[in-house]
Formats: sequence, structure tokens, C-alpha cells
Amino acid sequence: MVEFVLVLPLVLMLLFGIIQFGTVFNHDETITDAARAGARKAAVSRLEADPVGLAQAAARSSASGLDQSQLQVTVADDTWTAGSDVTVTVTYPYTINIFGLTVKTGQLTSSTTERVE
Repeated sequence: MVEFVLVLPLVLMLLFGIIQFGTVFNHDETITDAARAGARKAAVSRLEADPVGLAQAAARSSASGLDQSQLQVTVADDTWTAGSDVTVTVTYPYTINIFGLTVKTGQLTSSTTERVE
């Protein structure tokens, strides 16, 4: 019983750390997919009235499981001509908390570049 009491906090910290890491990894995969979806939409929308808005909307809809107020989507293309590159960057904050203690905070960032069609 004494060994259980001594080991239980360490096991619980490890378990909750794994859960928190899994959540951050899931958010990273989500923003990676959002950047890809936004870049693809930007690549095929050069003749539209607002290609930047369409790319941002596509990225945001792809990341629908995240808090949209914290999700930042930027689209970079100077010319919007066929053959030029467009880059979509998605940024989302993360925090790893274990038992109410903040272990790590930062920004998850993913960028995707596609050639404008």
C-alpha cells in the first residue's frame, strides 16, 4: 500500500502528460491540414474576387475543431499570377498543463506553399 501511494502521483503525472501531448499533437495535425486546404483553395482561386478570403475560409473550415478566435491564418502572394507561389500559414497557441501547473506554452505553426494555377 505504501508503494502504491508513492508511485501513484508519478504514474498519474505520466498519464496526464501523455494525454496533454496527444491533444497538442492532434492540434498540430489539424493546423497542418488547415494550411494544406487553404493553400489548395488559394492555388485555384486566382480569378475570384477575394482569393485571400476564400483561402482563409477554407483553412478555418478545415480546422473547425479548434477555437476559431485563437486561430490565425495568413496568405502570402504578391502577384496572383499563374505560376507564382502562394503560401498559407496557420498558427495556433498551445499550453501543456499537468495538475494545473503550466509545463509548456507556445505556438504551433504550419505553412504550405502551392503554385497558383
